[in-house]
Amino acid sequence: MKLSNLFYIGLSIIFAHVSYAEAPHLKQGMKVQFEHVMTIGSKGSGPGQFSYVEDFAWDIDGNLLVTDAVNSNVQVFNRLTGKFIVQFSDVDDELFEKPEGIAVDPEGNILVSDYAIGYIKKFDKQYRYLSSFSDFGTEPGENMEAEFMDIAYGLLYMADAGNNRINVFDLKGNFKFDFGSKGSGPAQMKRPEAAKVDSQGNIWVSDLGNNRIQLYSKDGKFLQQWGEKGSAEGQFRKPTGIALDQYDNIYVGEVHNDRVQVFDKHFNFITMWGKFGNKIGEFGNIHGIIVDERGYVYVDDTANNRIQVFKPVIK
Repeated sequence: MKLSNLFYIGLSIIFAHVSYAEAPHLKQGMKVQFEHVMTIGSKGSGPGQFSYVEDFAWDIDGNLLVTDAVNSNVQVFNRLTGKFIVQFSDVDDELFEKPEGIAVDPEGNILVSDYAIGYIKKFDKQYRYLSSFSDFGTEPGENMEAEFMDIAYGLLYMADAGNNRINVFDLKGNFKFDFGSKGSGPAQMKRPEAAKVDSQGNIWVSDLGNNRIQLYSKDGKFLQQWGEKGSAEGQFRKPTGIALDQYDNIYVGEVHNDRVQVFDKHFNFITMWGKFGNKIGEFGNIHGIIVDERGYVYVDDTANNRIQVFKPVIK
């Protein structure tokens, strides 16, 4: 079962005493807006502060994990209140140089990819270091500039921007296979930023350099692609973070359009929001995105050193 599905089941147990409205099933043609509900973080290097936020994951208890490439740490927040809980970093253990991608396995172990040195670091659910695998390089199983990743069916899928491919490992760190090569044709990539998995096991890849989104099967077979450079609906300018909700709707953040676009599982456009700036609902240099079981969307507003949280409202 996919990790996100396990997460939804776990949350239903952990928060059984709390009543949430079911996330709306967003569809093409639906009039929906995303309203700001909370901002997490500010500029700095202290607890709850950011210098360059990158990607997200949920830990086994439903807390929000956030990587910060410049502060070289992972911070943990209560996803409901935005309250800082704890951080783990290179201050004590000298583990990170530039952490970016992050994912959580079904046992609650946390895997963090380091963009600068190539290692993927594994921690237990109490945030204690366990082991490392992969390395910096071009050979199979190595990576150059590791980016955002996801876990499903016992495999870790990681965007390898420097090698223009997706690397795949088992959860013990053994290299299994990779897919993609440098270029602009089908099954080719230019600096892929994120690899995220839907409920069917398909891999969604943000092909940043080609200004498009690609779809692969779980064994790396190319299926389809969408998008081209531009600012209209369904066009992209440097797509980065990808998230999928419980209905397999796809959320895509863009560095140069400073917005989030939402599509259904067939990639039909639903809605979009955002523009460049530092006010509420404005963005600079968007990176990671994640969606919780309520349909709330968490956006890494990297240039503004914060996370903005939005809820869907049907009009």
